[in-house]
Amino acid sequence: MITLDGLTKVFSAPGGGDPVVALDGIDLGIAPGQIHGIVGRSGAGKSTLIRCLTGLEKPTSGSVSIDGTDIAALEGADLRTARRDIGMVFQHANLLDSRTAAQNIAHPLEIAGVPKAERERRVAELVDLVGLTGREHNHPAQLSGGQIQRVGIARGLAAEPKVLLCDEPTSALDPSTTRQILELIRDLRDRLGITVVIITHEMSVVREVCDAVTLLEHGKVVQTGSLLDAASDPHGALAPELVPLPPAPTGIDALVVNCSYGDSETLRTSEDLVALAERRGARATIVAGTIETIGGRQVGRVQLALRNESGTAISAAGLAAFLQELDAAGVVATEVTR
Repeated sequence: MITLDGLTKVFSAPGGGDPVVALDGIDLGIAPGQIHGIVGRSGAGKSTLIRCLTGLEKPTSGSVSIDGTDIAALEGADLRTARRDIGMVFQHANLLDSRTAAQNIAHPLEIAGVPKAERERRVAELVDLVGLTGREHNHPAQLSGGQIQRVGIARGLAAEPKVLLCDEPTSALDPSTTRQILELIRDLRDRLGITVVIITHEMSVVREVCDAVTLLEHGKVVQTGSLLDAASDPHGALAPELVPLPPAPTGIDALVVNCSYGDSETLRTSEDLVALAERRGARATIVAGTIETIGGRQVGRVQLALRNESGTAISAAGLAAFLQELDAAGVVATEVTR
């Protein structure tokens, strides 16, 4: 559905300084019907990327293909036509205060010259689709933050796009409303079959709703792949963010092993790790950890305190055997401390 090939964007610096490379040779594919998260710190290139996806910025080089059409190669009327396949949802919906919710949803259809009867039919569909029935005649001042964002989503879907681009869609919302909006986005993807790209800095959003994720740093792709693969890769940059390891409590009289699992076919839960330690003659206790269910599979980063039967730290030989079996099973012990 979306293919970026060598996408590069360089901005001239004011005053004749060094050019700013916002995007640096990005290659990325996003499958049809996928919810794909784009994450990165401020300045990573996320905003420039979304502007290139919408055709608001022309790449310095490379291509931006949506459903086989190179957006970067289009101008004028051809670009406007192609943009009908792209819906936008913003952090702040920026609704027109003088218009009702229904009138705000209808606004892009008015601009496109859609006849009134067709506009009214489409708006009624969208009001029901995003759960605003009974609120469609309210003005923005009469709506909650979540309802305003639902209006923004409906407006983004008005032209029946194939792709919905969401730029920080939940960062201004409270946690409960965020969950509701993410559930709505997932439901819309399932019902309409659209492809969704979410630009966000919140890993909780990625864990909750995304099928795949891409990390940008300094305009480059650092890591990309399915959410499960990213969370399960203990050597990747995303795993510590998706499944963070909290600090272990201090004063533990035992040997502590940090374990990352999720990619193992034989050790698939924290209980499996504890059982393995016990088979090696050690008593294992989980002293800290984060466990998430991603893609129907448990992914975790845990700290195991290992003791022998007498209650003291296990021997070096016992530890070596335990670590060897972890490695053979695809579990990574990232650190060992006494």
